[in-house]
Amino acid sequence: MKIKIGLFVFIFSLIGFSLIGQRSQTIRGTVIDHDSKFPLIGVNVTIGTDGDNLMGASTDTDGSFRINNVPVGRHDLIFSYLGYQEIVMNNISVTSAKEVLLTVEMEEAPLKLEEVTIVAKRNGEVVNEMAMVSAREFSVAETNRYAGSRGEPARMASNYAGVQGADDSRNDIVVRGNSPTGVLWRLEGINIPNPNHFSIPGTGGGPVTILNNKFLSNSEFYTGAFPAEYSNGIAGVFDLKMRNGNNERHEFSGQLGFLGTEFTAEGPINKQSKSSYLAMYRYSTLQLFQFMGIQVGTDAIPQYQDGAFRLNFPQKKGGNIAFFGMGGTSTIDIILSELEKPDTSTLLYGDNERDQYFTSRMGVVGLSYSKPVNRSTFMKATLSASQSRIDAHHDLIVRHVDENGFFMVDSLPPMLNYFFQEDKYSANIHVNKRINSRLNFKFGATVDLMHLQYQDSARLYGPDFDYPDNIDLNPWLVRWYTDKFTTLYQGFVQFKYHHSEKLSFTGGINTTYFDFNKNSFSPVEPRLGIAYQMDKKQKLSLGLGLHSQMISPYIFYYSNQTIGRDPQEYNLDLGFIKSAHAVFSYDRYIAKNMRVKAETYYQYLYDIPVELTSSSYSLINAGSGFSRFFPNALQNAGTGRNYGLELTVEKFFSKGYYYMFTGSIFDAKYQGSDKVWRNTTFNGKYTFNALFAKEFNLGKNSAFNIGGKVTYAGGRWYGDVDDAASKEALEVIFKDETVNTKQFRPYFRTDFKVNYVFNAKRFTHELAVDLINIFAT
Repeated sequence: MKIKIGLFVFIFSLIGFSLIGQRSQTIRGTVIDHDSKFPLIGVNVTIGTDGDNLMGASTDTDGSFRINNVPVGRHDLIFSYLGYQEIVMNNISVTSAKEVLLTVEMEEAPLKLEEVTIVAKRNGEVVNEMAMVSAREFSVAETNRYAGSRGEPARMASNYAGVQGADDSRNDIVVRGNSPTGVLWRLEGINIPNPNHFSIPGTGGGPVTILNNKFLSNSEFYTGAFPAEYSNGIAGVFDLKMRNGNNERHEFSGQLGFLGTEFTAEGPINKQSKSSYLAMYRYSTLQLFQFMGIQVGTDAIPQYQDGAFRLNFPQKKGGNIAFFGMGGTSTIDIILSELEKPDTSTLLYGDNERDQYFTSRMGVVGLSYSKPVNRSTFMKATLSASQSRIDAHHDLIVRHVDENGFFMVDSLPPMLNYFFQEDKYSANIHVNKRINSRLNFKFGATVDLMHLQYQDSARLYGPDFDYPDNIDLNPWLVRWYTDKFTTLYQGFVQFKYHHSEKLSFTGGINTTYFDFNKNSFSPVEPRLGIAYQMDKKQKLSLGLGLHSQMISPYIFYYSNQTIGRDPQEYNLDLGFIKSAHAVFSYDRYIAKNMRVKAETYYQYLYDIPVELTSSSYSLINAGSGFSRFFPNALQNAGTGRNYGLELTVEKFFSKGYYYMFTGSIFDAKYQGSDKVWRNTTFNGKYTFNALFAKEFNLGKNSAFNIGGKVTYAGGRWYGDVDDAASKEALEVIFKDETVNTKQFRPYFRTDFKVNYVFNAKRFTHELAVDLINIFAT
C-alpha cells in the first residue's frame, strides 16, 4: 500500500581531516589485468578536464602510479596500454581532505592491435565482462548525487529503468514487476542476509540501510539474465565491493545527518608492507536527540547503530589477505499502554491494543585470500560467517477508563513471543583462467552451512472475548519451533569468447543443491550472452538464462497449530522458484558523454508456491511489508510472466551538469492455484524518472550543487476487504475473488537536493539539504 509522507529534510555536514594542509591532492592507485589481477607495467595515466590534458604518470613494476599536486575539483582519467582496451574514468572528485585511491582493471584486447578498433570502457559499463545485458556499474558518487537516494544503493538503483521502490516507508526495490524478495545481495563475492535495519524475515529491504557508502567501492547491479556466477536470485543482483583504506596516511571524517551520526577512520597499519585499515561507525541521530531531551514528535524512537571494517594485508608476489565485516542492530518499542487518555484516531483494534517490542540484528565477517597464480590465472578463496536475527514480544493491554477520563492499566498479559535466527558459515572459491586473448574462463563453488532457529508462540483472543469486560485468551499456540542444520551447495562455470573485434559470446552453467529435501535441486541452469559491436558508438546484445531461488527457509517450518492438535509442518517438500529470462538490448552513444539505451525483456516464472486449495494466493506477491508470511499448505504449482520495454537517456556528468531520463512500460501477471491470471501486487504498468544536477564552481576551492528528481509510476494493486474475516483474524483479510483487481492512484514524487562543498587547507566541509517529496503527494 502506498504510504504518504510529508516534507522530509535531510541535513548533514561532512568534515575530513588530512595530515597535510593543501588545496591540491594526490591521485594514486594500481592498474592490474582484469583476468589474472597481475600488475601492468608502463600503463599511461593522463588527467584531462573537459578535454584538456593537464598531467599524467606511468605505472611502475608493481603496477602503481602517483600523480601529485592535482588541483581540487573534478577530473577525467584516461588509462591506455598497448594491447589493452582503453579505460576512461570521468568526473573523479578531488578534495583537499582525502587522497584519491584507485584500483583499475584493464581488459586485454581480443585481437592484435592492427586488426581491431579498441572501444574504451565508458561510464556505467560493468567490470564483469561476462555480463552482456541488464547490468550497470554504479559509483559512490552516484549514491550521493541523486536527489532522494539518501546515500543508499537500493534507493539509488530505483532510478534505473525497470526498477522502482515498493513504497516510501522502505527501501525494497521492485525489479521488472518481481517481488523484492527476488533480489540477491552480495558483499565481497559472498551472499549476505538482508542488509537493512528493522528487517522482517523473508524480505529484502527495510526503512534504513546498514550499508554505508563510506566503505563501498564501485559496485554492480543486475536486473535480469545475469551471468552463471550468480545464483539463488530471480529478479536482480547487488554485487557490492568494499574499498581498501589509505595505506600511506591516516584520514578521518565525521558526519551528522538526520539518519545517523557517523565517524570514519582509515590509514596504514604498516607502511612498508602497504597494509591498511578502514573502519566506520554510525549511531541513530534521533536517539541522540532523545538522550538530549529534544522532542522529535513520538516516543517510539527508532534506535539503531551499525559499522563496518576492512583490514588489508598485501602479500609477496601479488597475493592479498583481507579481513572484513559489517553489521548493525536496531530496536523500536511501541508502548501504547502509557497513553493517558483515549485517542479516537488510534482505536484499540488490531495492533493498537498491544505493546510491541522489536529488535533486529545482522552481521557478516569474512576472511579472503587472493593471488595471481601466473600471468593467465587468478584465484580467490573466502571464508565467512553471517547472522540475521529478529526478536519480538507483544503484550495485550487490558485497561479501563476511570471517572476522570484517564486510562488505567489492569494487566499486560503476554500474547506473542518469537525469535528467528539464521546463522550461515560459508566457503567460496573461484578461479579466472585466460586461455588466450580470445577465450577466458571463470569457475567456482560455494558451500553454505546454515543453522536455522525459529521459535514463535502466540495466543489469540478466545471465542468469549468481549473487550474490556471479559478477557478470554486461548492457550499458547506454537507456530514455529525449529533448530536445524542444512547445507546449500552452488557451483558454476562460465566463459567469454571473442569471435572477432565485433562479435563476442558468453556462456555458462550454474548448479544449485539444497540438501533440505529432494525437490530443492536445480542441476543445470544455462546462461548465454551475445554482443555485437556495430561500431564505436553502437552495440546490440542478447541475454538468455534459467535462474532459481530457494524460498525463505522459515516457510518450510510453519506449523499453524490449532487448539487440541499437535504442530504439523506441512511445507517441508517445497522446492525452488524457477525463472527463465530473455533480454534484448540496444546501446548507442550519441555524444562523448551521452548515451541512449533500450531493452526489451520477457520473463517466465514457474514452480511458485501457491496453496493446495483453489485460491488466488501466490508467494510472488510477498516480501515488501512489515509482516512475516503465514502460509497455508503450499505446492510448487504457480506461474507468472513479466514483459516490458525500457528506455534510458543519460547525459553523464561533464561540464558541470548531468541529467537522466528512464522509462519503463511493463506488465506482470501471475496464476494462483485457481488458475486465474491476475495482476501481481507490484504490476504498476509504468514507471518514469527524470533526474538532473548542476554544479557551480565558486572560486577554485568551493562548489554549490543543486539537483532534483521527479518520479511518476503506476500504483500497486489490492482487493476488497472481507470485514468479517478481518475482525476475526485481527488483521486485514481481502476477499479472495477480488485480490489485485483494484489499483491505487498513480505514484508521484518530487525530490530536491542542494549542497555546498568548501575545500579549506586542512578540511573539506560539506553541507547538504535533501528534500524528499517536497509537494507531499
